[in-house]
Amino acid sequence: MVKRKSEAFINGKALRPESLMMGYGYHPEWSEGAIKCPIFQTSTFTFKNAEESKAFFELAYGLRKRDPNEELGLIYSRLNNPDLEILEDRLALWDDAEAGAVFSSGMSAISTTLLSFLRPGDVILHSEPVYGGTDYLLKQILPQFNIRPIGFLANGGIEAIERVLADPDVAHRLGMIYLEIPANPTNALVDIAACAALAQRRSSSERRGLLAVDNTFLGPLWQQPLKHGADLALYSATKFIGGHSDLIAGVCLGAADLIAHVKTMRTIMGTMADPWTGWLLMRSLETLKLRMTSQMKNARYVANFLAEHPRVERVYYLGHLVEDDPQYPIYRKQCSAPGSMIAFDIVGGQAEAFRFLNALEHIKLAVSLGGTESLAEHPATMTHADVDPEERIEMGITDQMVRLSVGIEHPEDLIADLEQALAAA
Repeated sequence: MVKRKSEAFINGKALRPESLMMGYGYHPEWSEGAIKCPIFQTSTFTFKNAEESKAFFELAYGLRKRDPNEELGLIYSRLNNPDLEILEDRLALWDDAEAGAVFSSGMSAISTTLLSFLRPGDVILHSEPVYGGTDYLLKQILPQFNIRPIGFLANGGIEAIERVLADPDVAHRLGMIYLEIPANPTNALVDIAACAALAQRRSSSERRGLLAVDNTFLGPLWQQPLKHGADLALYSATKFIGGHSDLIAGVCLGAADLIAHVKTMRTIMGTMADPWTGWLLMRSLETLKLRMTSQMKNARYVANFLAEHPRVERVYYLGHLVEDDPQYPIYRKQCSAPGSMIAFDIVGGQAEAFRFLNALEHIKLAVSLGGTESLAEHPATMTHADVDPEERIEMGITDQMVRLSVGIEHPEDLIADLEQALAAA
């Protein structure tokens, strides 16, 4: 299915992403007038003739260069599917990306992307903390392929990265800088543009140093990494993009040539999302701005309440950054809103945190984030349980920390639940 470039404009004026989410890349006449794209629940597609099948497979496996305006035809749903092609076109709009690839999970997006570009002997320089599954991939899986992970604290500033790159062996072997920002769960920021400049300076004619950014915490509304120099933007689409806690998916966005490499690896590894998931994500994209805006506004009320509560020791929330904080200029430069993720340290330790979580009545005790419902979890024993305890403490993930994903409920109801749970703690 070929999208029509003209559909993104009216009278020469570009339409905004929230408008294009309603139909970009799809036309009702393709499917008996159906206003919504159908679910193409098929494993394989027929060809008009043998010559067409030959041409499609030549492109799919890179046996020849693509002619101008030539598109890869439909072959098999592990390679491409109409639901996913339309979805990828729409996802690319939010980040102003040339191309995108959708995966069966956030971790499949990350692992497939990293294995697309990293090679034995490479160094991957990554921010800390990151999601526990990503931490395990970086520190337990990649070294088995002779890929060396080197971490730096996200709140350490660009100086922390430069200190690592001062080692000529590290700088020479740098294959990728990988950021997860805001950091999960501390909300620490790293300067994307500064990292992009570092990666570019370490690139050579033989090797291009890439910058990949996991943008799950702020989503495509409140931060666009590609606009600040990142080569690749990654998402767990399970979170805000899906937004209803009813699917698992991942996304990688970037330049067309880079995404072509990622899609080749995706085809061979079989990490493609399925058509039903693609259809659900298209449904979710129509309300993405509404949901994320409501969540962001609710989070302001919740964060302000927590900051003033005597049983809360510290709140980690981007909306509370002040001008003399080193993170503040980074926030002002690359973020358009503080999002809806909050972490806070409860007075006490694990026992008090557990009592608080057990006392919640409306807010659910569960992992994940970005859904319409509010969720709370204990990072040290849940999402980051597999992180080395000493490293975890150094990252700021203490036994007294609780992470909140604020949903679309009425903020006063959320505050009432938090208030009674804090009293119980």
